[in-house]
Amino acid sequence: MGHTPRACSVAVGLGSHDLGVADVTVGLYRRGLAPVILFTGATSPTTRERMPRGEAEHYRERALESGVPEDVVLVEPRARNTGENIRFSRELLAERGVDVSSVLLVSKPYEERRVYATARRLWPEVEVVCASSPMTLAAYVDSIQDPRLVLDMLVGAVQRLMVYPAQGFMVPTDVPRSVVVAFERLRDQGFTSRLVAP
Repeated sequence: MGHTPRACSVAVGLGSHDLGVADVTVGLYRRGLAPVILFTGATSPTTRERMPRGEAEHYRERALESGVPEDVVLVEPRARNTGENIRFSRELLAERGVDVSSVLLVSKPYEERRVYATARRLWPEVEVVCASSPMTLAAYVDSIQDPRLVLDMLVGAVQRLMVYPAQGFMVPTDVPRSVVVAFERLRDQGFTSRLVAP
């Protein structure tokens, strides 16, 4: 999204296969950009084996190992998709009495646009600032050590940008023609495990 991270009411790390999301969230907290961290996510087919206690719980453990005080870390362990990440985080923060006017949403680099569009639909009253680890696709693939997984996830993320607005899951967002062409090429080459049914 090209957002510049700035101070917000809370930093929300969206669960995934990438522990780097937890690291970025911790880094934003250490910079004083959020007084509270919330990690959200259950498990998925891509995380069931590597994060058996749930994505949010593994993120929390990573944050505590990094020296973040336990009392500033909240865990939302039920969300199984981006929409639930947003809805359940919003509900938990309200239950805990956290006043939220702005939120730092931390995700994988290629998920920022989808996260933003989803939050605009489901949490329209807050200002949303997106953040992720700034790196090239090649560097990201190297960090994950699973090129197939990254490309499958990327193709799925782009497809959702194109189909989810009509289903009411996110606000419409521009997908440049060059991105559509790249999506179609990768899809046709078989990177389809994260596609949703039309």
